[in-house]
Amino acid sequence: MAARLRKFVKLWVDLFAKHGLLDHASSIAFAVLKALVPLTLLGLALLGGLGQEKVWKNTLAPAIKPELQPPTFHAIDAAVERIFSTSSAGLIAFAAVLAAWYISGAVRGVMSGINAIYECEETRSWKVRYAISIGLGLAIAVCVIGAALAVLAGPSLARHGAFGVVVDVGRWVVAIGLLLTAVGLLVRFTPVEPRSNAWVTGGSVVVILAWVAASMIFRLFVTDVADFKTATGSLTVFLVLTGYIYTSSIIFLVGVELDELLREDATEGQRGVLGILGIAR
Repeated sequence: MAARLRKFVKLWVDLFAKHGLLDHASSIAFAVLKALVPLTLLGLALLGGLGQEKVWKNTLAPAIKPELQPPTFHAIDAAVERIFSTSSAGLIAFAAVLAAWYISGAVRGVMSGINAIYECEETRSWKVRYAISIGLGLAIAVCVIGAALAVLAGPSLARHGAFGVVVDVGRWVVAIGLLLTAVGLLVRFTPVEPRSNAWVTGGSVVVILAWVAASMIFRLFVTDVADFKTATGSLTVFLVLTGYIYTSSIIFLVGVELDELLREDATEGQRGVLGILGIAR
Protein backbone atom coordinates (compact mmCIF):
# COMPACT_ATOMS: atom_id res chain seq x y z
CA MET A 1 0.00 0.00 0.00
CA ALA A 2 2.83 2.40 0.90
CA ALA A 3 4.53 1.71 -2.42
CA ARG A 4 1.32 2.40 -4.34
CA LEU A 5 0.81 5.63 -2.40
CA ARG A 6 4.35 6.75 -3.30
CA LYS A 7 3.66 5.96 -6.96
CA PHE A 8 0.39 7.89 -6.74
CA VAL A 9 2.11 10.96 -5.27
CA LYS A 10 4.93 10.73 -7.79
CA LEU A 11 2.38 10.49 -10.62
CA TRP A 12 0.75 13.74 -9.58
CA VAL A 13 4.04 15.53 -8.94
CA ASP A 14 5.17 14.57 -12.43
CA LEU A 15 1.85 15.67 -13.95
CA PHE A 16 1.98 19.03 -12.21
CA ALA A 17 5.49 19.59 -13.58
CA LYS A 18 4.83 18.17 -17.05
CA HIS A 19 1.63 20.11 -17.72
CA GLY A 20 2.52 23.27 -15.78
CA LEU A 21 -0.66 23.12 -13.73
CA LEU A 22 0.47 25.72 -11.19
CA ASP A 23 1.43 28.21 -13.91
CA HIS A 24 -1.90 27.78 -15.68
CA ALA A 25 -3.76 28.05 -12.37
CA SER A 26 -1.99 31.36 -11.68
CA SER A 27 -3.06 32.71 -15.07
CA ILE A 28 -6.68 31.65 -14.51
CA ALA A 29 -6.76 33.02 -10.96
CA PHE A 30 -5.43 36.43 -12.04
CA ALA A 31 -8.12 36.71 -14.72
CA VAL A 32 -10.84 35.65 -12.26
CA LEU A 33 -9.68 38.29 -9.77
CA LYS A 34 -10.13 40.96 -12.43
CA ALA A 35 -13.59 39.62 -13.21
CA LEU A 36 -14.80 39.78 -9.59
CA VAL A 37 -15.66 43.49 -9.75
CA PRO A 38 -18.02 43.31 -12.77
CA LEU A 39 -19.42 40.01 -11.49
CA THR A 40 -20.25 41.61 -8.13
CA LEU A 41 -21.77 44.58 -9.92
CA LEU A 42 -23.86 42.25 -12.09
CA GLY A 43 -25.02 40.22 -9.11
CA LEU A 44 -26.14 43.34 -7.22
CA ALA A 45 -27.82 44.75 -10.32
CA LEU A 46 -29.74 41.49 -10.73
CA LEU A 47 -30.85 41.63 -7.10
CA GLY A 48 -32.15 45.14 -7.72
CA GLY A 49 -33.82 44.19 -10.98
CA LEU A 50 -35.54 41.20 -9.37
CA GLY A 51 -36.69 43.25 -6.39
CA GLN A 52 -34.54 41.21 -4.01
CA GLU A 53 -32.77 44.09 -2.24
CA LYS A 54 -33.66 42.36 1.02
CA VAL A 55 -30.98 39.75 0.29
CA TRP A 56 -28.41 42.49 0.81
CA LYS A 57 -30.22 44.15 3.71
CA ASN A 58 -31.21 41.00 5.61
CA THR A 59 -28.43 38.53 4.74
CA LEU A 60 -25.25 40.01 3.28
CA ALA A 61 -25.04 43.38 5.04
CA PRO A 62 -25.63 41.97 8.58
CA ALA A 63 -22.96 39.33 7.94
CA ILE A 64 -20.20 41.76 6.95
CA LYS A 65 -21.11 44.75 9.14
CA PRO A 66 -19.59 43.38 12.39
CA GLU A 67 -16.34 42.58 10.57
CA LEU A 68 -15.70 46.09 9.23
CA GLN A 69 -15.01 49.54 10.58
CA PRO A 70 -18.22 51.63 10.55
CA PRO A 71 -16.94 54.10 7.89
CA THR A 72 -15.92 51.22 5.62
CA PHE A 73 -19.26 49.47 5.95
CA HIS A 74 -21.22 52.69 5.38
CA ALA A 75 -19.22 53.35 2.21
CA ILE A 76 -19.97 49.85 0.90
CA ASP A 77 -23.63 50.08 1.91
CA ALA A 78 -23.99 53.46 0.20
CA ALA A 79 -22.43 52.07 -3.00
CA VAL A 80 -24.81 49.09 -2.97
CA GLU A 81 -27.83 51.33 -2.41
CA ARG A 82 -26.69 53.50 -5.32
CA ILE A 83 -26.59 50.41 -7.52
CA PHE A 84 -30.11 49.46 -6.42
CA SER A 85 -31.38 52.95 -7.26
CA THR A 86 -29.84 52.92 -10.74
CA SER A 87 -31.83 51.85 -13.79
CA SER A 88 -31.57 48.04 -13.68
CA ALA A 89 -31.77 47.20 -17.40
CA GLY A 90 -28.89 49.42 -18.49
CA LEU A 91 -26.73 48.50 -15.51
CA ILE A 92 -27.34 44.77 -15.98
CA ALA A 93 -26.45 45.02 -19.68
CA PHE A 94 -23.28 47.01 -18.94
CA ALA A 95 -22.19 44.72 -16.11
CA ALA A 96 -22.95 41.60 -18.17
CA VAL A 97 -20.81 42.77 -21.09
CA LEU A 98 -17.97 43.79 -18.78
CA ALA A 99 -18.16 40.52 -16.83
CA ALA A 100 -18.23 38.45 -20.02
CA TRP A 101 -15.13 40.25 -21.32
CA TYR A 102 -13.10 39.72 -18.16
CA ILE A 103 -14.30 36.14 -17.69
CA SER A 104 -13.34 35.44 -21.31
CA GLY A 105 -9.74 36.06 -20.25
CA ALA A 106 -10.08 33.36 -17.61
CA VAL A 107 -11.67 31.06 -20.20
CA ARG A 108 -8.66 31.53 -22.50
CA GLY A 109 -6.46 30.61 -19.55
CA VAL A 110 -8.55 27.46 -19.15
CA MET A 111 -8.05 26.76 -22.88
CA SER A 112 -4.29 26.79 -22.45
CA GLY A 113 -4.42 24.69 -19.30
CA ILE A 114 -6.68 21.98 -20.72
CA ASN A 115 -4.76 21.84 -23.99
CA ALA A 116 -1.59 21.28 -21.95
CA ILE A 117 -3.29 18.47 -20.00
CA TYR A 118 -4.57 16.88 -23.22
CA GLU A 119 -1.14 17.49 -24.80
CA CYS A 120 -2.73 19.15 -27.82
CA GLU A 121 -1.36 22.10 -29.76
CA GLU A 122 -3.70 25.07 -30.19
CA THR A 123 -4.64 25.31 -33.88
CA ARG A 124 -7.67 27.60 -33.74
CA SER A 125 -7.37 31.19 -34.96
CA TRP A 126 -7.51 34.03 -32.45
CA LYS A 127 -10.93 35.01 -33.83
CA VAL A 128 -12.33 31.57 -33.05
CA ARG A 129 -10.72 31.48 -29.62
CA TYR A 130 -12.07 34.91 -28.70
CA ALA A 131 -15.56 34.06 -29.97
CA ILE A 132 -15.60 30.84 -27.93
CA SER A 133 -14.17 32.51 -24.82
CA ILE A 134 -16.64 35.43 -24.89
CA GLY A 135 -19.61 33.11 -25.46
CA LEU A 136 -18.47 30.86 -22.64
CA GLY A 137 -17.81 33.94 -20.50
CA LEU A 138 -21.47 34.91 -20.75
CA ALA A 139 -22.62 31.37 -20.00
CA ILE A 140 -20.23 30.99 -17.03
CA ALA A 141 -21.34 34.36 -15.62
CA VAL A 142 -24.97 33.23 -15.76
CA CYS A 143 -24.15 29.91 -14.06
CA VAL A 144 -21.96 31.39 -11.30
CA ILE A 145 -24.25 34.32 -10.49
CA GLY A 146 -27.30 32.07 -10.73
CA ALA A 147 -25.72 29.66 -8.25
CA ALA A 148 -24.85 32.51 -5.86
CA LEU A 149 -28.34 34.02 -6.10
CA ALA A 150 -29.95 30.63 -5.55
CA VAL A 151 -27.99 30.13 -2.33
CA LEU A 152 -28.40 33.70 -1.07
CA ALA A 153 -31.96 34.46 -2.15
CA GLY A 154 -33.40 31.00 -1.48
CA PRO A 155 -34.07 31.51 2.26
CA SER A 156 -36.12 34.64 1.55
CA LEU A 157 -38.68 32.51 -0.31
CA ALA A 158 -39.53 30.33 2.66
CA ARG A 159 -37.89 29.87 6.04
CA HIS A 160 -40.28 27.59 7.94
CA GLY A 161 -42.31 24.46 7.46
CA ALA A 162 -42.02 21.72 4.87
CA PHE A 163 -41.75 24.18 2.01
CA GLY A 164 -38.88 25.89 3.81
CA VAL A 165 -37.00 22.56 3.96
CA VAL A 166 -37.62 21.98 0.25
CA VAL A 167 -36.34 25.45 -0.61
CA ASP A 168 -33.31 25.07 1.66
CA VAL A 169 -32.32 21.79 -0.01
CA GLY A 170 -33.39 22.87 -3.48
CA ARG A 171 -31.24 26.00 -3.54
CA TRP A 172 -28.10 23.90 -3.06
CA VAL A 173 -29.24 21.41 -5.70
CA VAL A 174 -29.79 24.27 -8.14
CA ALA A 175 -26.44 25.86 -7.26
CA ILE A 176 -24.50 22.62 -7.68
CA GLY A 177 -26.32 21.89 -10.94
CA LEU A 178 -25.38 25.31 -12.32
CA LEU A 179 -21.74 24.90 -11.26
CA LEU A 180 -21.60 21.44 -12.84
CA THR A 181 -23.01 22.98 -16.01
CA ALA A 182 -20.28 25.64 -15.95
CA VAL A 183 -17.56 23.01 -15.51
CA GLY A 184 -19.08 20.84 -18.25
CA LEU A 185 -19.18 23.78 -20.69
CA LEU A 186 -15.53 24.60 -20.02
CA VAL A 187 -14.36 21.02 -20.43
CA ARG A 188 -16.46 20.50 -23.55
CA PHE A 189 -15.74 23.67 -25.53
CA THR A 190 -12.36 25.07 -24.42
CA PRO A 191 -9.93 22.34 -25.58
CA VAL A 192 -8.93 22.15 -29.21
CA GLU A 193 -9.63 18.39 -29.11
CA PRO A 194 -12.61 17.76 -26.79
CA ARG A 195 -12.95 14.46 -24.99
CA SER A 196 -16.06 12.32 -24.90
CA ASN A 197 -18.66 13.40 -22.33
CA ALA A 198 -18.16 10.01 -20.68
CA TRP A 199 -14.86 11.29 -19.29
CA VAL A 200 -15.95 14.61 -17.82
CA THR A 201 -18.11 13.39 -14.95
CA GLY A 202 -15.73 11.99 -12.32
CA GLY A 203 -13.42 14.98 -12.38
CA SER A 204 -16.36 17.41 -12.45
CA VAL A 205 -17.79 15.90 -9.28
CA VAL A 206 -14.37 16.09 -7.62
CA VAL A 207 -14.08 19.74 -8.69
CA ILE A 208 -17.45 20.70 -7.19
CA LEU A 209 -16.94 18.78 -3.93
CA ALA A 210 -13.40 20.12 -3.45
CA TRP A 211 -14.55 23.62 -4.33
CA VAL A 212 -17.40 23.46 -1.81
CA ALA A 213 -14.93 22.28 0.86
CA ALA A 214 -12.51 25.11 0.01
CA SER A 215 -15.40 27.58 0.10
CA MET A 216 -16.46 26.38 3.55
CA ILE A 217 -12.90 26.79 4.84
CA PHE A 218 -12.69 30.27 3.31
CA ARG A 219 -16.03 31.23 4.87
CA LEU A 220 -14.90 29.89 8.26
CA PHE A 221 -11.76 32.01 8.08
CA VAL A 222 -13.64 35.14 7.02
CA THR A 223 -16.38 34.83 9.65
CA ASP A 224 -14.54 33.37 12.65
CA VAL A 225 -10.82 34.05 12.26
CA ALA A 226 -10.09 37.18 10.26
CA ASP A 227 -10.39 40.60 11.86
CA PHE A 228 -10.95 43.18 9.12
CA LYS A 229 -11.03 46.04 11.62
CA THR A 230 -7.25 46.09 11.81
CA ALA A 231 -4.83 47.22 9.12
CA THR A 232 -3.25 43.76 9.01
CA GLY A 233 -6.64 42.09 8.73
CA SER A 234 -7.65 44.33 5.86
CA LEU A 235 -4.55 43.29 3.93
CA THR A 236 -4.90 39.64 4.88
CA VAL A 237 -8.37 39.34 3.35
CA PHE A 238 -6.96 40.12 -0.10
CA LEU A 239 -4.24 37.53 0.34
CA VAL A 240 -6.77 34.94 1.48
CA LEU A 241 -9.13 35.80 -1.39
CA THR A 242 -6.27 35.43 -3.86
CA GLY A 243 -5.28 32.12 -2.29
CA TYR A 244 -8.89 30.90 -2.42
CA ILE A 245 -9.24 31.69 -6.13
CA TYR A 246 -5.81 30.20 -6.87
CA THR A 247 -6.75 27.04 -4.97
CA SER A 248 -10.06 26.84 -6.86
CA SER A 249 -8.16 27.10 -10.16
CA ILE A 250 -5.85 24.27 -9.14
CA ILE A 251 -8.85 22.16 -8.10
CA PHE A 252 -10.43 22.68 -11.52
CA LEU A 253 -7.29 21.67 -13.42
CA VAL A 254 -6.77 18.65 -11.16
CA GLY A 255 -10.33 17.57 -11.95
CA VAL A 256 -9.64 17.81 -15.69
CA GLU A 257 -6.40 15.90 -15.19
CA LEU A 258 -8.27 13.21 -13.26
CA ASP A 259 -10.79 12.82 -16.09
CA GLU A 260 -7.91 12.40 -18.53
CA LEU A 261 -6.29 9.75 -16.31
CA LEU A 262 -9.58 7.86 -16.10
CA ARG A 263 -9.86 8.00 -19.88
CA GLU A 264 -6.33 6.63 -20.19
CA ASP A 265 -7.23 3.76 -17.88
CA ALA A 266 -9.96 2.78 -20.32
CA THR A 267 -7.61 3.00 -23.32
CA GLU A 268 -5.64 -0.07 -24.30
CA GLY A 269 -1.95 0.24 -23.61
CA GLN A 270 -2.32 3.17 -21.22
CA ARG A 271 -1.76 3.14 -17.47
CA GLY A 272 -3.44 5.90 -15.52
CA VAL A 273 -4.28 6.60 -11.90
CA LEU A 274 -6.34 3.44 -11.34
CA GLY A 275 -3.51 1.31 -12.66
CA ILE A 276 -1.05 3.00 -10.33
CA LEU A 277 -3.29 2.22 -7.37
CA GLY A 278 -3.75 -1.36 -8.50
CA ILE A 279 -7.50 -0.95 -9.01
CA ALA A 280 -7.26 -1.47 -12.77
CA ARG A 281 -4.97 -3.92 -14.51
